[in-house]
Amino acid sequence: MSAILLWLSAAFALLVPWGGRVVEALLRRGIGKNIRADEPSSHKAKSGTATMGGLYFLAGIAGLAVVQAALGHAEVLLPLGAMVGFALLGAYDDLQGLKDVSGVGWLARSKFAWQWILGLILALIFFWARSSHPLILPLSGRTVELGWWSVPIAALLLVFAANAVNLTDGLDGLAGGTSAIAFAAYGLLAALEGQKGLAAFAAISVGALLAFLWYNVHPARLFMGDTGSQALGAGLAALALLSGHWLLFPLIGLIFVAEALSVMAQVGYFKYTRRKYGEGRRILRMSPLHYHFELGGWSEVQVTLRFWLIALIAAALGIAWGKGGL
Repeated sequence: MSAILLWLSAAFALLVPWGGRVVEALLRRGIGKNIRADEPSSHKAKSGTATMGGLYFLAGIAGLAVVQAALGHAEVLLPLGAMVGFALLGAYDDLQGLKDVSGVGWLARSKFAWQWILGLILALIFFWARSSHPLILPLSGRTVELGWWSVPIAALLLVFAANAVNLTDGLDGLAGGTSAIAFAAYGLLAALEGQKGLAAFAAISVGALLAFLWYNVHPARLFMGDTGSQALGAGLAALALLSGHWLLFPLIGLIFVAEALSVMAQVGYFKYTRRKYGEGRRILRMSPLHYHFELGGWSEVQVTLRFWLIALIAAALGIAWGKGGL
């Protein structure tokens, strides 16, 4: 456990001094966020904030993960590969958004197609790189071998998690903080299972995210962009799959799941009521879920901190259930 905490501390200490320079470098290159027209009007003031900050924490994670691999933990290259792959898709999305003054970026149809292609490729790599593909059942702790079933499950979870974290990234510190909590939970589960490499990878991810949050908490100077959010979702999904505890993702990643489901419910209900009544109706004031509460009178900081608290409780329950407790 002491080694894991050292990895976390090293990631934070190495990255946090560079955040200000990263912000300046991004702004010099005109990489500032275009706020979407469908976001709350209060967010217009954030226009021009440095974005694509996922490059900042991903660089730290990648550098330290390579060191870990050189020290004998080659398994860390699997979640790192997932993060880098989805970060590339996210970077393309971010660059498209910079060209579009409305901030929309890459069209969803094309983006989803490429995400599924990448998800399937990664799922196959995960399958061929490992001799076993276990599922650890919550509460009982019993292990089930999935075999080839692990491939479609892995692809689905990678794509879902990448988009779920992306949807959560709408308020200062929200996606970064909840992701750090989820990485910490999976890191602890991996450590308890004796998966030292995965635990160390989770630790450097937490440390790098804490360094990012130094500049991302309200009022944010740096946004992660799709570059960061898609990478984080893929990294969390990879840890869940490789640790065998992927059934716990809906609990450990409760905020991400709730955000994604809120969008699905809002869009589905709007389309249904438009067909039935001739006009679309909404369940929420605005989706994703964090905007519903913000428009309901909660401040941005209140929404973020309360979602962090829910994420902490959910992660704690996930760890307990993962080890057979209640």
